[in-house]
Amino acid sequence: MAASTAPKKNALPWLAVSALVLGLDQWSKAWVLRALPEFTAVPVIDGFWNWYRTYNTGAAFSFLADAGGWQKYVFMVLAFGISGLMVWMLARTPRGDWKQALPLALVIGGAVGNVIDRFLHGHVVDFIQWHVGQHYWPAFNIADCAVVGGAIGIALFGLLAGKPAPKGG
Repeated sequence: MAASTAPKKNALPWLAVSALVLGLDQWSKAWVLRALPEFTAVPVIDGFWNWYRTYNTGAAFSFLADAGGWQKYVFMVLAFGISGLMVWMLARTPRGDWKQALPLALVIGGAVGNVIDRFLHGHVVDFIQWHVGQHYWPAFNIADCAVVGGAIGIALFGLLAGKPAPKGG
């Protein structure tokens, strides 16, 4: 029997999820910039969740936020490099392997969403603030949720996958 020469269906169509994340992220940030006052808590659920428009010039948890501006370019290059690597990984992932494709697509969409902010505004727009009493979690956005969710998926599904079966007999 001859081997099939048809190309294998890769997971690049999962980039539609990246586009959805990117669209929701940019739409939400446009709403925030238009409708929310700066640095003023707007309670959503009293004692737990506020809308709070703030800006992050650093990375996660404002890492390197006060570094003088060079970090914006480093984070942009890093995000594009990681996103490019993940697109390459999607191209080599079978289309039906959602446990690998979905997390990659989430990270790509979130990373590009925050790069757009850095390019347009010089910082990332954050607006979701969770807290318990006077203990506040750093503000975040939809792109951050996608990156964290995707990273958790990559780690979780990678750990659950186990070792591949040995080849041969």
